[in-house]
Amino acid sequence: MDQHSQAHTGTYEGKQEHIRGLEMPAIEVFENIYADRSYRIDMEIPEFTAICPKTGLPDFGIIYLSYRPGQYCLELKSLKEYVTAFRDVGIFHENVANRILDDLVTASRPRWMRIHADYNVRGGIKTRVTATSSGK
Repeated sequence: MDQHSQAHTGTYEGKQEHIRGLEMPAIEVFENIYADRSYRIDMEIPEFTAICPKTGLPDFGIIYLSYRPGQYCLELKSLKEYVTAFRDVGIFHENVANRILDDLVTASRPRWMRIHADYNVRGGIKTRVTATSSGK
């Protein structure tokens, strides 16, 4: 890495490489008996918490989930347990939205899915991250 790149990454270098392989609770699904119909499910998770990987302090936000189910729907209790597991994870806001999207798409194979992470103001900056998938 050149000196210019180091100046931009600072002490964050290497702090997120484990995120894609991080073991998280299983996300359960159930059969969508209306799979022949296109409809949308919207969820709001208003008490999302993760850890800032630099300061170790908690980050708070709301996760908005919208999806068009295919053969499966997300089971809510396992989704709650999955989301709660982030409380002990040091993770950047951008990686939260993308990791949740990857895991939920893998579990439920939706027609379409959108994750919108809306974080509380921290250090005078409001962060919102949106990730989408056209499904599997």
